Amino acid sequence: MHLPEACDFVVFGGTGDLALRKLLPALYQCVVEDRLPADTRVIAVSRSELDDDAYRSQVRLALAEHVSPEHHDLGAVERLLSQLHHVAVDVEDDHDWHTLFGMLKDRPGAENTVRIFYLAVAPSLFGPICRHLGQGGLADAPARVVLEKPIGHDLASARAVNDVVGSVFDESQIFRIDHYLGKESVQNLLVTRFANTFLEPLWNSHSIDHVQITVSETLGAGARAGYYDRSGAMRDMVQNHLLQLLCLVAMEPPIEIGGGREDVRDEKLKVLQALRPMRPEDVDRDTVRGRYAAGWVAGQPVPGYVEELGEAGRDSLTETYVALRAEVQNWRWAGVPFYLRTGKRLDRRASEIVVVFKDAPYDPFRQREGATEPNRLTIQVQPEEGMRIHLNAKEPGPGGYRLKPVSLDLSYANAFDKRSPDAYERLLMDVIRGNMTLFMRRDEVEAAWAWCEPILRHWESSAMPPKTYPAGSAGPTASFTLIERDGRSWQES
Repeated sequence: MHLPEACDFVVFGGTGDLALRKLLPALYQCVVEDRLPADTRVIAVSRSELDDDAYRSQVRLALAEHVSPEHHDLGAVERLLSQLHHVAVDVEDDHDWHTLFGMLKDRPGAENTVRIFYLAVAPSLFGPICRHLGQGGLADAPARVVLEKPIGHDLASARAVNDVVGSVFDESQIFRIDHYLGKESVQNLLVTRFANTFLEPLWNSHSIDHVQITVSETLGAGARAGYYDRSGAMRDMVQNHLLQLLCLVAMEPPIEIGGGREDVRDEKLKVLQALRPMRPEDVDRDTVRGRYAAGWVAGQPVPGYVEELGEAGRDSLTETYVALRAEVQNWRWAGVPFYLRTGKRLDRRASEIVVVFKDAPYDPFRQREGATEPNRLTIQVQPEEGMRIHLNAKEPGPGGYRLKPVSLDLSYANAFDKRSPDAYERLLMDVIRGNMTLFMRRDEVEAAWAWCEPILRHWESSAMPPKTYPAGSAGPTASFTLIERDGRSWQES
């Protein structure tokens, strides 16, 4: 793949956690692998009154902390630092932008330089930043703007965010980022489905019994409890990450992936539009929300969510866990339930997709010994990326048939003799190259909110507190009842 043109990569919120923990280490890895042209400028924007040297010192410490020692190259660190600049701007002050504007416009060939504006800031600042960029004449193509989630708090606020950004930037310039879509295993799901013929005849309601999507964390809200209390697991995880994974599992084959086409995003939108709407009685039956109480994680006692919130916790109804049953109402998936669950302070850290196939239509091994299980395909997103196919096999030995479930494992770390890049590395390079395939389009975001909003509204109107589960457990008991009443069970890899 050819090296992209040099650009100006402007990070609003350049001294924040996201920039120092994810974005700059990702750009560093791009420097290590010679994917970032040497004359690209990385311009951090924040309120801090830092000169370039002071900011570079801050970034040097961040790279030492967030880049593993075996991948820490002092020469690459210095090359990135030489490309770094810091500009102090109060983005809500109309008179505080002249230095940034001058830096961007005074560059030789500025009129043809790709400018990327990464908004690693609160969504309330998206509007002021975009308006100033437009007024400063910096929003015309080939400029691009990157939006971090959350895109709104509900459908109305999502539309408001999209309207204010869209009043300055064309939709073809707006990159709404979901870092889950940059993970190698998620992209490999597309390859597994559409570059291999053996699965396609089975990828439908005739052969698949159900699908499970799990994103579980051992961490709690902790210091972010105040922020988290304004969102909760439904807004923070289901509306974006989990529904995006569901779309990739359920979408129809696109005509082309990449190449500047909209095929993948068109097909994902169709899945979101095909989700069975949730009526109040459906929400009561097919969703569970929970909240962790004090418990034990990794052998250590941890407080409950309410205790982490402090005084505000007494009136909070925010969920830290969601499990739900969804259906995609189209020919391919009619009658196939999709079970989604996500939560904090659970017993394991894992993100995975499990496709469970139906039993064989006839069992000729009625005289067998041992147990069998339904065939499953497990796509592991984290902590280790890979894929596992679960089959039934005969145990070695004479005599009759003793059957046992076994698995065929594909670990990306073992299969490929190269480092698996962080999701942000791939996504940042896609922004620089102008490839929008792995980014959410406006209609996708709003379709996801339109499906989630009736659930949120019913929860809020019922004023019922989330069901309690101990920290370090597998979640509330009701989440097991949700799936077991259908004669199924959660799969644990």
